[in-house]
Amino acid sequence: MRILVTGAAGFIGYHTAEALLARGDAVVGLDNLSEYYDVRLKEARLTRLQRHPQFKFARVDLADRNGVAQVFAEHRPERVVHLAAQAGVRYSFKNPHAYVNSNVVGTLHVLEECRAHQVDHLVLASTSSVYGANTKMPFSVEDNVDHPLSLYAATKKSCELMAHSYAYLYRLPVTVLRFFTVYGPWGRPDMALFKFTRAILAGEPIEVYNNGQHARDFTYIDDIVEGVVRTLDRPATPDPDWNGESPNPATSSAPYRLYNIGNNRPVELMDLIACLERTLGRTATKIFLPLQPGDVPRTAANIDHLAKHVGFRPNTPIEVGIERFVAWYREYYGVDA
Repeated sequence: MRILVTGAAGFIGYHTAEALLARGDAVVGLDNLSEYYDVRLKEARLTRLQRHPQFKFARVDLADRNGVAQVFAEHRPERVVHLAAQAGVRYSFKNPHAYVNSNVVGTLHVLEECRAHQVDHLVLASTSSVYGANTKMPFSVEDNVDHPLSLYAATKKSCELMAHSYAYLYRLPVTVLRFFTVYGPWGRPDMALFKFTRAILAGEPIEVYNNGQHARDFTYIDDIVEGVVRTLDRPATPDPDWNGESPNPATSSAPYRLYNIGNNRPVELMDLIACLERTLGRTATKIFLPLQPGDVPRTAANIDHLAKHVGFRPNTPIEVGIERFVAWYREYYGVDA
């Protein structure tokens, strides 16, 4: 198939494009190579993708309506994996306009082109952050998510809603995937595991928020990618049992589906740090700080819908994932044991 992957130079986008190319699909990668984090890492990912003869790259900003339209017109993708977004909770306090431009306006441009070109299936990345103030665990796709705690979460919920409207109005098959704390090789430098690894190897202290009383449903990148690819191969269909009297947020009378992708085994932050210390063979100096604005104390994914309809449950243990990440980090940055 001809598949467009937005955010192809990003962490999840790179791995997803690699998986699609490996199985023989033609992939068009779209990315603006933003400076939110080290562009050299994005360029290194992109260099690896460009080794594939079936990969083509377009450097386009999602907020550029004409640029996005040109990519669709030139390459005419059959399916789209929309992973590009302005990520990060704390950065949204400093630069809110970047989130609206990239996540809301950019997603609108993708939806419009999917409609215009009658794309077979759109897979849209969302985030566990949309659960916001919810405290009932594990988070279920059938839960109400009307209390986001950051603009980042609010923009991603907006994308989910816009996608549903296009599924309803234009019968565009859309599957939304809420990712839970993704980690692994080629990961994002602004994420906790990456930051902790860099600091510990440099002999610097690590900042531990909420005094270490965090728990996260850390999900290894290979599990995320398998979930993305499996859902991509199953275009969303209407739920024949959907009822407006008791509407299920996870399905619709439109061709729209919503899934969590999480490891379904939350890990305490202090346990994560202990595992990382064992893997690195070093002890971290810890600075304990209070809960940060926009953060939630715990996340946990109910993945029953994913298992039932897609036939997949992420299962990579945190110990295995951390070991693989550290091995990549040492090799990429040339850090000796």
